[in-house]
Amino acid sequence: MKILSVFSLFVLFATLSGCLIGHKIVYIVDVNKSGPGTATVWYNNIRSDATNDQEFEEDKNNLFDYMLKSDKFIKDMKAEGKTITSRELIMEKEQLNGKAVYYFTKLSDVENLSYEEGFYYLTLALDDSVVATNGEVIKSAKYKRILWDESINPLKFEILIEPTEGTKTKSLAEFYSKGND
Repeated sequence: MKILSVFSLFVLFATLSGCLIGHKIVYIVDVNKSGPGTATVWYNNIRSDATNDQEFEEDKNNLFDYMLKSDKFIKDMKAEGKTITSRELIMEKEQLNGKAVYYFTKLSDVENLSYEEGFYYLTLALDDSVVATNGEVIKSAKYKRILWDESINPLKFEILIEPTEGTKTKSLAEFYSKGND
């Protein structure tokens, strides 16, 4: 999955062999030039690409027990500069979505967002699919960058996340509705 290298919260979805994936990830980042701010991250249609029952169980435990309920997840995120203020799973149209809100003190703790000479920017791989943004997408031969004028706040971007072609996925929605809240 190409996006995982860019979005560190989503990296936590990775387990030993299976991996939790989503259809898209949406960021809304309230920025402050001095650094502190808040990021809201949405993961749409969370699924597992596990290839066997054991990996699928690990993915379910990772999502429902570790990410949704554990204090260890909060501590792990804090070590990355993200102070989680809320996290939840939401059923919508038979899809399981996730939402996390976190406080940061350094802008670079939000997926390596940067600020320079009146502009905020996020550098992505060329093959990352920017679905929507309130900034401007600029492409070069080596990377893709979203650029925002400093007057824009919050910064918004939405990235499509698709599993590698041929990868089969399984929804986690039915397991959430069975009392994993």
